[in-house]
Amino acid sequence: MKMVLTLVRLTILPLLFMVFFYPCRAQENKASWHGFDRYDFVLNEETYQLIPVNVTPQEGNGVRNPEAKTRRCILVAPKQAAPGNPWSWRGCYWDHAPQAEIELLKRGFHIAYITTDPDETWDIWYKFLVKEYGLSPKPAFIGMSRGGANAYTWGTNHPDKVSAICADNPGLSQTSLMKMDLLAANDVPILNICGSIDPILHNTYAVQNIYHANGGRMSVIIKDGMAHHPHSLKNPHVIADFIEQSYKEKAGTTPSFLPEQYKKTAFYSTKAHYQYAKSEKVWLTQWGPYFTGSYDKYSFSLKGVEGSVSVFVPLQPASGNPWVYRCDQLDSHSVVDLELLAKGFYIVVGPVPYNADGPILGHWNIVYNYLVGKGFSQKPVLAGRGAATGEVYVWAIENPDKVSCIYGENPILRSSLAKVQPINNLAPLAKAGIHIIHACGSLDPNLKTQTNEVKRRYSGKLTVVLDQRRGHYPLEPNDPVKIADLIEQTIYSKIKN
Repeated sequence: MKMVLTLVRLTILPLLFMVFFYPCRAQENKASWHGFDRYDFVLNEETYQLIPVNVTPQEGNGVRNPEAKTRRCILVAPKQAAPGNPWSWRGCYWDHAPQAEIELLKRGFHIAYITTDPDETWDIWYKFLVKEYGLSPKPAFIGMSRGGANAYTWGTNHPDKVSAICADNPGLSQTSLMKMDLLAANDVPILNICGSIDPILHNTYAVQNIYHANGGRMSVIIKDGMAHHPHSLKNPHVIADFIEQSYKEKAGTTPSFLPEQYKKTAFYSTKAHYQYAKSEKVWLTQWGPYFTGSYDKYSFSLKGVEGSVSVFVPLQPASGNPWVYRCDQLDSHSVVDLELLAKGFYIVVGPVPYNADGPILGHWNIVYNYLVGKGFSQKPVLAGRGAATGEVYVWAIENPDKVSCIYGENPILRSSLAKVQPINNLAPLAKAGIHIIHACGSLDPNLKTQTNEVKRRYSGKLTVVLDQRRGHYPLEPNDPVKIADLIEQTIYSKIKN
């Protein structure tokens, strides 16, 4: 009975109060905030009653601290609401650097605020705005400093109820950090804006590491030489565009090649881009999907296969559904794969089992047959980096009629499971007319024993792209566009022939 009474007190009574009390008083507390209609309320922390109040002349566009056991709530309405009634939620420091919110109001967003910190009162305010006022069930957040911490706190506790988070030099709790995977699983885009000498910049890097590792979409802007203040950006369009684009995103069509169960995440470049922002009068370092775009990654299992399969999907598949078959995972150094994705190639990471020393040929054959049966090209590109190249060579040697070309970055041609090491078994590839492409550093100690040895033994076509004064690492070539073009030309020339 006690639990029932508590439920009534926390949910039913506040909502009944809102339904009957708010409509008849809504116009009595209307004020102005930067030229838009503003409505203020006081929320009782014990009874959860939401009472309209008037803004005092002393408050102006700001807000005073609430009395004990109460929270101050604010809702600002646009002149014309955008379809779906989108809104942005400020969880601290009302009216501080509000230029992004003012821009959102012009675009039809509502702006809401409640006194810090997140607890049951925030949930009551959210329910009122969504169920009684009709706002979108997925607000965006703009949070500065402690407000950023609040955005992450409420967001990680309600990951399915957030459209985007823009956190500016954010604070961060350990609890929120450990729950960032929930936001990533719900594909919530994040944009962090920070000063390069902000003493809590490490919070952003901590979030980025976890979010990126979990396949979440996170972008970052670093303002050169800026500290914890000033917050935000003078140009409001950067933040407003991010929030509006996130809200307007539509779920894409699920690819037809997927089995019933799969996991979807995001893959994107984290390469930094530099820009002098005249509006801010500072240099900006920027990276992440907001600036470069992202690709969908689908991971799944197949019957009879140990280990998962990952397929990275291009935005627009090229004619014939070309694809790359590899065994090493993509990361921020997979620059050639990013170029191939942009050209319409699928990238497939084949299964590597937990109970063997490398890929199992039979399992790779199952994956190949499955994908070809779903419309993928019958002749993928086999690709690898470093010692992973040897493993894909083995599959190509066993299936030379199913290969368009082979690409390796500073390759080492060894295999844990092959009966004959690939460097000693190149004849099947030459007989099938397979074009081999190696991208190597001139200082790589393996160049002489691997690529140069292939050049000596291989009777087929071998192209070596040599980067001067590059060693074994970094593995990626200096000119990934050149490599991607070469791969594309190779597979389409074979199709024509």
